[in-house]
Amino acid sequence: MTLTVQHNVSLQPFNTLRVEAKAREWVEVRSQEDCAQLPALCRDKKILILGGGSNLVLAGDVNGLVIHNQLRGIECVRQDEQHVWVQVAGGENWDAFVAHAVAQGWHGLENLSAIPGSVGAAPVQNIGAYGVELKDVLESVTVLHLQDGRTQILTRAECRFAYRDSIFKSAFKTNYLITHVTLRLQRQPTMKLEYGEIRSALQSAGLDEATLTPQQLRELIMDIRARKLPDPAVQPNVGSFFKNPVIPHEQLMRLQQRWPELVSYPVDADHVKIAAGWLLDRLGWKGRQWGRAKVHDRQALVLVNSGDNARDLLALKDAMQADVREKTGIELEVEPLIVGGHE
Repeated sequence: MTLTVQHNVSLQPFNTLRVEAKAREWVEVRSQEDCAQLPALCRDKKILILGGGSNLVLAGDVNGLVIHNQLRGIECVRQDEQHVWVQVAGGENWDAFVAHAVAQGWHGLENLSAIPGSVGAAPVQNIGAYGVELKDVLESVTVLHLQDGRTQILTRAECRFAYRDSIFKSAFKTNYLITHVTLRLQRQPTMKLEYGEIRSALQSAGLDEATLTPQQLRELIMDIRARKLPDPAVQPNVGSFFKNPVIPHEQLMRLQQRWPELVSYPVDADHVKIAAGWLLDRLGWKGRQWGRAKVHDRQALVLVNSGDNARDLLALKDAMQADVREKTGIELEVEPLIVGGHE
């Protein structure tokens, strides 16, 4: 069956900010047969790969071909006494897969529960939460070269993972479709409970760390996130809008003269990571309105959009970055991908 290319397709249902923008061309990929036809369609075109649209800001119409990854499938491809290797298609919903993994007794993803988006988008950001990052469990990523149709398998090292970063945001940013992700998960749970929020939630729920089950940990993480982060279906957002900045120790010491309670996490011998949300809160951004956009009143990292375009939201983003730059010398990096319009 030949892939059907649609024209001037509304992207509003496919981004969690609910921004109205159009794709000049649009195609849905559901099978390997569909993948085989993509190179002929992609030649000499600007490409945008779309998963769940939960990490995307549409600044305007997309003047190119949007490929909606709808590949499905979960397969256990290998196992030994300690581990199970699971291959997951890129179009699978991430949290639905985490729920499936916990139910199957495949462990290591519990802390990554309730993260919106697709499996294929997870390696792009090297998604992480509560002490766990995707790179901790990832074995390989299978990609399709959209110009020549070749398939390539990248090892974890070849993916060049870093904090909210990977090769898929640089050398492999365009012209590559993530078709499958292979994860090495544990057959016996080893739960990560170091984060203070997890320990507080355990105490509040009256749960004993020694007898905690993976399912209980997943539910705990889901509850924590639900309390902190607004539901995109109710308040359109893309989750954390800014990365937590990594700064030199010397800069941290200067900031702690103003805010002695500023918490940091070591990155290497010379750098630490600090919480962007905490910083924005101290600078008075939590709850501030900017036209049809607003900083969430419980989490200063989350920008909520109530308009049908992203104009006010992007202006709010610029104002927040400028304020942090002026008052701290820190350049806040945007986490979601901004595309469309005149970019």
